[in-house]
Amino acid sequence: MELPIIIQGGMGVGVSSWRLAAAVSAAGQLGVVSGVALDASLARRLQLGDEDGTLRQALAAFPVPELAQRVLDRYYVPGGIPAGRPFRPAPLLSMRPRRHANELAVVANFVEVHLAKQGHDGVIGINYLEKIQLATPAAVYGAMLAGVDYILMGAGLPSEIPSLIDALSSHQPVRLPVTVDGGQSGETYTVSFDPPDLAGDLPPLPRPRFLAIVSAASLVSYLARSPRTRPDGFVLEGATAGGHSARPRGRMVLDDNGEPVYGERDRLDLAKVAASGAPFWVAGGQADPRRLATAQAAGATGIQVGTAFALCRESGINPRLRHQVLQQAIGGQLAVRNDPAASPTGFPFKIAQLDGTAAEESVYRSRTRRCDLGYLRTPYLRPTGRIGFRCMAEPVEDYIRKGGAAEDTTGSRCLCNGLMATIGLGQRRGGGEVEPPLVTLGQDIRVLTELHQRFGDDYTARDVLRYLTAVDGHQTDAGEPAGAG
Repeated sequence: MELPIIIQGGMGVGVSSWRLAAAVSAAGQLGVVSGVALDASLARRLQLGDEDGTLRQALAAFPVPELAQRVLDRYYVPGGIPAGRPFRPAPLLSMRPRRHANELAVVANFVEVHLAKQGHDGVIGINYLEKIQLATPAAVYGAMLAGVDYILMGAGLPSEIPSLIDALSSHQPVRLPVTVDGGQSGETYTVSFDPPDLAGDLPPLPRPRFLAIVSAASLVSYLARSPRTRPDGFVLEGATAGGHSARPRGRMVLDDNGEPVYGERDRLDLAKVAASGAPFWVAGGQADPRRLATAQAAGATGIQVGTAFALCRESGINPRLRHQVLQQAIGGQLAVRNDPAASPTGFPFKIAQLDGTAAEESVYRSRTRRCDLGYLRTPYLRPTGRIGFRCMAEPVEDYIRKGGAAEDTTGSRCLCNGLMATIGLGQRRGGGEVEPPLVTLGQDIRVLTELHQRFGDDYTARDVLRYLTAVDGHQTDAGEPAGAG
């Protein structure tokens, strides 16, 4: 399998949609779907009626028909639920997931990857967050059932994932370690998943390549030290990349805008990474053909790009919102803030400062504070010895009652509900309350102006690839379909 030059980043909840990933892969590069909250998004799309039948076609391809049928029976509403009616929720993540929770997770990840792989012979990846450990085993298994070619993971150190993939490729039961706040020393906490119990007897699955998304050469060395932890390659992500980013090394210092200050210790040592011999891609502010050439000259296979694809035609962002973001960006009115407190994960998180979204303080304060999707909840050890869950974005009194510190809740945002609203799947609440969207982008947004000038308001994923692979005004073959002459 030839390595791609361009990786389209896995963004948000559904921003990296199957349509976007398919378009990038059809052009010969690595299209990546976001693997976050696919269970909830499938459940909500089915409740909206699956108007064009796409989801039901994918469900019909699932290798265990009765399992897919149970998901369909539970969530599909012909014609869609009435406007204003709340969505039926997907199950919350837990240490001991109920059977229908695992079934929905497996089927949802299968559906997204299956759809992304249709109509071309390119490769498809899926992106997960290490932070969301409870979702990982079932989600990865569903993607592998659909023949996913690459698995990518960041927002933590994914040292357990290579062995997890090995086990799931032969349908072996797995136990993934889970980080528990206040956990007892020497005690291991795990989430279990049993493929044969869920799906029965199936033939072995092709093993996808695994790319670890890391922020430093030292983490490359750490993961590469053992076959058990060694990925098939790395994405080296700088601090300007969208979504979550690593905290600065050393003491946290904020600038006048309240954003983390990154220094010399946070610079990506590409020479050291290249010396490891592993293929790697550079991410964060790389959306420029000259930066692609610079990265390759330093030993990189290529680059990962997110923001440029986030606002293209095939993006999963609500079209009206996508147009608003692009117009503000090209008008020089858009700021993207690296907020150190917004994410319940504790990682800094990039938020586009848009009026009418949850980035606006008045809009967010008018939202009833709640945590009902729960992907970023943290497991913690209760005084009773049982495991509970808390989230910095839940009601403050609930967080304190669960042993959390009140100061941790200051400035927090419900990313789960906000990102779901960004793709048009926000929960509807009683009294007409609707979840406000929350948009994340990289902080280097100059490429958006360049793309608009070249291709207009409705540029495509293929346009992005044409721009990225242009050298001295001439097109390279990286923006054309695999096998193109």
